[in-house]
Amino acid sequence: MTAVNLTVWILGPILGLMTFLFIFRIILTWYPQVDLNRLPFNLIAWPTEPFLIPSRKIIPPIGGVDITPIIWVGILSLLREILLGQQGLITMMSRVS
Repeated sequence: MTAVNLTVWILGPILGLMTFLFIFRIILTWYPQVDLNRLPFNLIAWPTEPFLIPSRKIIPPIGGVDITPIIWVGILSLLREILLGQQGLITMMSRVS
């Protein structure tokens, strides 16, 4: 297994998992009574909050709605496509080697 294939094997599931967690985080915002500090919800809040805290400083809530998880889903989807998509950088590197 080459380093490029190993990178694809590791990076693909990580980006997919983070996208899933952010989508679940978006769904949880529809339920304000959910306490993100309690199990099982803290398992979703813990890995996503380090990304959301700095982005909330840059992008404030619009009309009381926090849109930063939506922005992170877009960023992660774009990153996954650029790196691992059919014409992605890492995909092209794996074809060369």
